[in-house]
Amino acid sequence: MIAYIVKSLAQAAMVMLAVALVAFSMFRFIGDPVSNLVGQEATIQDREELARELGLMDPFPIQFARFVGNAARLNFGVSYRQGRPVSDLIAERLPATVELAVLSALFALLVGIALGVYTAIRRDGILSHLILSVSLVGVSLPTFLIGIGLIWLFAVELRWLPSFGRGDTVKIGWWTTGLLTVSGLKSLVMPVLTLGFYQLTLIMRLVRAEMLETMRTEYVKFARARGVPERVIWFRHALKNTMVPVMTIAGLQLGGVIAFAIVTESVFQWPGLGALFVQAVQFVDIPVMAAYLMFVAFVFVVTNLVVDLLYFALDPRLRGTGAAAAH
Repeated sequence: MIAYIVKSLAQAAMVMLAVALVAFSMFRFIGDPVSNLVGQEATIQDREELARELGLMDPFPIQFARFVGNAARLNFGVSYRQGRPVSDLIAERLPATVELAVLSALFALLVGIALGVYTAIRRDGILSHLILSVSLVGVSLPTFLIGIGLIWLFAVELRWLPSFGRGDTVKIGWWTTGLLTVSGLKSLVMPVLTLGFYQLTLIMRLVRAEMLETMRTEYVKFARARGVPERVIWFRHALKNTMVPVMTIAGLQLGGVIAFAIVTESVFQWPGLGALFVQAVQFVDIPVMAAYLMFVAFVFVVTNLVVDLLYFALDPRLRGTGAAAAH
């Protein structure tokens, strides 16, 4: 187990270094940080002095090592557009994105598993076929179109929910949340449905396929022959064995939800990291773009690491393989 953890941590560190290299290259090959920080009236001497202060005159390995060290301390420099530390900007926008992503992932996971189990158990029912047909919408339609459709229905026609923004928030330390206010909860409904609908359909179809496959195995047939109740077979045998691959996909989907929240945040004008990244691209704000890239990579690496460790803990075959390899 320890060897597996060390190996996974080493792989995670290599991935983060590769992403850090890509993020650092943005500073060197996209735009000119000196020109972004000084005016057009600056002299050549002023530019050279600023470049020396920023460490741009140092060799590439030294600059990259300095960038990695600063990133490890959450120091990504100053935003070219707003003139504020990037870490402060991320800290302001992070609660909105995390709140949206976590709720979307929970919605997709809970509803997806429930619908997947139902459509597997009642695979020939009319409601099951209807659910599968509707799920094709989640796979086929782009996210922004689903969001616009929800805005038209719930904000324009029914006028039940606000069409944009985060609503009223409550500050708890440096963290802000909309879960404690009525307008904040209403503002979350449509973005959560929009962002979680695609992941929901994937999880539902995966659970259904895995359960149907498990129901055809020999030990399930033997359990039926012994007179084990169907409910016990469904939930204790079929669903339990289905959750291992589902856990893997669901864990990776959390990173995808955060990474691809850009579209949803743009549609609903959600004040999160995705909206901050879009603004950074428009104004070529390299420090913000690099910080966002590192953040998304970190989320993917951490979720992948956690999923690998959980998979290793839940699947006895992997533990047996690891023990055999150790001997």
